[in-house]
Amino acid sequence: MRPPKFLKKYFWDIDVKRSDGKLRSPDTLLRLLEYGDEKAMGWVKKNFTKRQITDVLYRLRNISPKSANFWALGFGINRKKILCLQKPYLKIRKKHWPY
Repeated sequence: MRPPKFLKKYFWDIDVKRSDGKLRSPDTLLRLLEYGDEKAMGWVKKNFTKRQITDVLYRLRNISPKSANFWALGFGINRKKILCLQKPYLKIRKKHWPY
């Protein structure tokens, strides 16, 4: 299954036509959760389960705390288990980005 054309703007570094199953990876989901619009979120909901979304938020830190908190509220996910919302990570992040 080829991904829809409207997702191409989120994957500027991937040849979408040749990606095949690559757009079903956790990194893809993470990128869409961080940058996606309503149309992209509709695609996410059709192609990923709540469990997959939860697993990505629990295992990967490459999402902003703002986005992670939004999705935690939207999907009823335990915020205490989301890696990027853990206090040690937030302290490290503020050392590099003090705003």
